[in-house]
Amino acid sequence: MNKLISFILTLFIIMGLSAQNKKTVVAYFSASGVTEGVAKRLAKEHNADIYTIEPAQKYTSDDLNWRNNKSRSSVEMKDSKARPALKESKSLAQYDVIYIGYPIWWNLAPRIINTFIEQADMDGKTVIPFATSGGSSITQSVSDLKSLYPNIKWQSGMLINR
Repeated sequence: MNKLISFILTLFIIMGLSAQNKKTVVAYFSASGVTEGVAKRLAKEHNADIYTIEPAQKYTSDDLNWRNNKSRSSVEMKDSKARPALKESKSLAQYDVIYIGYPIWWNLAPRIINTFIEQADMDGKTVIPFATSGGSSITQSVSDLKSLYPNIKWQSGMLINR
């Protein structure tokens, strides 16, 4: 796994996504710790600041049970207007480049990512998405985010499967 993550992070640099001479932050939401590990390595690789996107109310294992239609995550993902509250909001005005990481839920970014984007005001910023998943693609989540937030300068993202 470590070799795979190192390889993928190297690809970010090779693909020209490196943010040299620009103020960079890696902002991420991680429900289980997988996305957090990738985010920390990415921040280190790019000498970037790091910011954890935290919900006001932490997700429990019951909340994350995607097989239960009444679980918190299932209810949120069924409602495209759901915006889970953040523990705190963060101004990103000082950053030129924002890496934003999340696990894939129902082929999309978790709704807390929408909350974060809307509160952080990323219009005009360069944003590079990355996602973790046990097998889903990042394609639909990036397409959805680009459609919802057209004033952001979206760059190609990358999926990091287990």
